[in-house]
Amino acid sequence: MQGVWLAVGLLAYIGVSLIDYRFWLSVIHWVYGGCIILLILVLIPGIGTEVYGAQRWLRIGLIGFQPSDPAKIAVLLVTASILMREKVGTVYQSLGVLGKLALAVGIPIFLILLQPDLKSFIVLPPMVFSMLYVSRLSTRFFVAALGGFFLLVSIVAWDSVRYINFMEENEYSFVRDLGKYDSHSWLPLHDYQRNRLISFTNPDKIDPTGISWNQRQSLISVGSGGLFGKGWTQGTQAQLGYLPRAVAHNDFIFSVIAEEKGLLGSLTVLSLFGLMLFNGIRIAGLARDRFGTLIALGVTVLFAVHVFVNIAMTIGLVPITGIPLPFISYGGSFVLSCCLLQGLVQSVYRFRKDFT
Repeated sequence: MQGVWLAVGLLAYIGVSLIDYRFWLSVIHWVYGGCIILLILVLIPGIGTEVYGAQRWLRIGLIGFQPSDPAKIAVLLVTASILMREKVGTVYQSLGVLGKLALAVGIPIFLILLQPDLKSFIVLPPMVFSMLYVSRLSTRFFVAALGGFFLLVSIVAWDSVRYINFMEENEYSFVRDLGKYDSHSWLPLHDYQRNRLISFTNPDKIDPTGISWNQRQSLISVGSGGLFGKGWTQGTQAQLGYLPRAVAHNDFIFSVIAEEKGLLGSLTVLSLFGLMLFNGIRIAGLARDRFGTLIALGVTVLFAVHVFVNIAMTIGLVPITGIPLPFISYGGSFVLSCCLLQGLVQSVYRFRKDFT
């Protein structure tokens, strides 16, 4: 199935790259509206499919996809469209642009959080902020946004401490009694999400044989690969199930690569991603209009966040978020969306000289 999705994605990449990227300016409202409808449909019981407590999937026959993947493309295009058409200069103009963006970006983000799908939410703010940065928005906005980010982190940390105290005072199990604290929290987080955050800072506190197990086995996989790796399909952590097979082929695929192909294989993967990201920045600089620059930059930052968070997660630098690795992790709708996004970047490059 992954091969089928890759073939479909290749065709989509070629098709999108042959379309002048400025064409999307005339249909962005239809693309955006369609993605919002899909995000609403997935939340309706009986239509959306629930997997592991999250309602993120729509199924048509045997084919399932996550509406949050095309929603990323819609947010990218609508953000680039607003920033291209609107002037960012005076305080009044900047507030007007931010208001439109807050509405256009906030609706899909809110619907994504309702699923909940934190991995899709994580990648959207950096993409939007990078596009705002090159639009020369006031520096005060970014200072205020940074302050808001640290405030949010502090609130999450405070909520996590309350969660730990609540569970211990009531002698609840962090693993079995999920949902006991949800109604006591001010934040739209589920207990399993809090467990992931706490297991990162204190893995022995929450479930040393469960939540933190995946990350520990991932570290063993990466460290045991050595310089050249153990060989194709010879990695013991994944093949013997120590690194659970439910996550080895998607969230922790980089751990499998590191174990089977070693440091050299890992560096090869990182180099290929680095080349792709560098190429995206180069194309953003070559674009002949702001819309093209914003598209290329937005796609590049989106991929950069995916690559950094996924790999950092496998080596214990950030909490486990379930964010996939572009073009490598298993997942049909994600692979297809990656191909579509790179098709947009290719279109920006293809039509860089055809500007009127």
